[in-house]
Amino acid sequence: MRSLTYVSSARTLWTEAELDGLLGAARAWNEPRGLTGMLLYSGGNFMQAVEGPDDEVSQVFDRISADRRHRGLLVVMDDQVEERAFPGWTMGYRRKDAGALGLDGHTDFLRDPSGAAGAGAAGSAPMVVLDSFRTTMR
Repeated sequence: MRSLTYVSSARTLWTEAELDGLLGAARAWNEPRGLTGMLLYSGGNFMQAVEGPDDEVSQVFDRISADRRHRGLLVVMDDQVEERAFPGWTMGYRRKDAGALGLDGHTDFLRDPSGAAGAGAAGSAPMVVLDSFRTTMR
């Protein structure tokens, strides 16, 4: 199984509605392909860890790389792993009312890492990198 983590910058700041749309599209694409992970957004910056079958991770990363809504895509980690760090697909971003709305797949990881629903391997390399993003982004 492959685990890939990257960072990028949005060409423009994203609205809450755009982030909600991205969450829905990501979950719809990833679930049938056996992809899991976490996507974080803060202040125009993205960090995503995605894991699953090698060919599926390659395919989704090709789609991400071609997406003109962001730039400066940089792979931080790309490893073979024995087990998933994220058994469920989630997205974390700063939004005060997300819990109240019951958005499927939302985690408040950027504010409270203990609330990272779906993060199974807290000390895994992808979680360490995502936590670094959490602590350093505005």
